[in-house]
Amino acid sequence: MLSRRHFIITTATLFSGALAAPAFAQDAVGIEFDEFVEHQGADGSNPWGLHPRFMPTRVAHNPGLTPGDIHVDPTARFLYHIGNDGTAMRYGVAIGRAGLYQPGNFSIARVAEWPSWTPTANMIAREPEVYAQYAGGVPGGPDNPLGARALYLYAGGRDTYLRIHGTPQPWSIGTSASSGCVRLVNDHVIQLAEQVRSGSRAILHS
Repeated sequence: MLSRRHFIITTATLFSGALAAPAFAQDAVGIEFDEFVEHQGADGSNPWGLHPRFMPTRVAHNPGLTPGDIHVDPTARFLYHIGNDGTAMRYGVAIGRAGLYQPGNFSIARVAEWPSWTPTANMIAREPEVYAQYAGGVPGGPDNPLGARALYLYAGGRDTYLRIHGTPQPWSIGTSASSGCVRLVNDHVIQLAEQVRSGSRAILHS
């Protein structure tokens, strides 16, 4: 598993280089890069009231990263989807609460539209007052905790029960709010899911 330091050093400032109409910026982990906002919602708006840095932003990356891979930076609360043109799309995310975030290398086994959701036994045991009522499962829909799309993360051919998914709680983006999954607002996870293929890697950094 790559450590956060290894991730930064071996990519020699992972996201860097000028893009069209650049505005020089620096992210929360000290990696300098030039960026421009490609789009903010379907019509350029931000109906969720997100901080501008959590809106979808295209950034340049140095060579050596695999197109199609996803990288999650838990400190800056960013997800990067690596393109095949030297750029990556960056999205704001929420991550697992303290002690629940699980770093590692995973395979995206499938991508589901409006998935159903059932809390795990561990979730019910940990917070029965929150999750026991949903033990029978929740059908897909706008109020489902997995939101509009879910990317299912596997390791060694086994389901980890970790997901990269949408959320009906956009105000949680930028925080540690989940039971271990990585969440995006629904519009953004729909955009991401359209570009992701089963078998791609998701690297959740330490």
